[in-house]
Amino acid sequence: MTSGDTASRNAVFFGGCIPASPDEEHLANDIGAMLAEHGFVLLHGGYNGLMEHAAKGAAAHGGTVAAVTLDGMRWGEFNPHVTEARLLATMGERMHAFLDEADVIIAMAGGIGTLHEMTAAIWYAGNIRAVPVVIAGATAQRFTSFLRRQGWIYASPTRPLGFLHEISDIADLGPLLQPPGALGGQGSEPC
Repeated sequence: MTSGDTASRNAVFFGGCIPASPDEEHLANDIGAMLAEHGFVLLHGGYNGLMEHAAKGAAAHGGTVAAVTLDGMRWGEFNPHVTEARLLATMGERMHAFLDEADVIIAMAGGIGTLHEMTAAIWYAGNIRAVPVVIAGATAQRFTSFLRRQGWIYASPTRPLGFLHEISDIADLGPLLQPPGALGGQGSEPC
C-alpha cells in the first residue's frame, strides 16, 4: 500500500458489462489502478465490461480484486483478474456486502443492474452512512444530471449531498481516496 495505511480499505466499483466508450474503458482501468495504489481492495460484480477494466487496472498494480455475486447464479466466468469470490445467498445480502463494507463507492455507466446499484448507493450514503459516492464518466454524469433536474436527487437540511462527487478525469479521484480526516473536512463540491 502506498497510502501508509496498515489496514486495507474497500472500494466498491459499479459498472456495466457493455462499456459506453473507449474513454470510459480507460477511465475504469485508471480508477482500478489508482484504487490499488492507495491500498484499496476492489469489490465488484466480477464479470466483464467496465468491471473487468477496473479489475485489470487494480490487478496490474498488485491490488486484491473480489467478485461479490450471488451463489448459484451463472452469468459466465469471472474476469481473469478476480483473486477472491464472495458468493452470497440473496441480492439483499450482496447489496449489504457492497454498501456496508465500502470506504468509497464508484459508479460508472451500465445497464439496469448498475442503475440499481448506483441509486442504492446514493440512497444509502444519504440516509444510512455518508460513504463517498463517486459518479465517474460522462454517461453516468448525464444520468445523475437528469435525476437532479427531475428532483430525484436534491440537497436538503436533513439530506446534504456532501458525499456525492463527480469526476471526469482520474486526477479528480485521488483527493477522494485519502483516509478519513486526511482532507481536514475538505473535499470536492457535491453534485
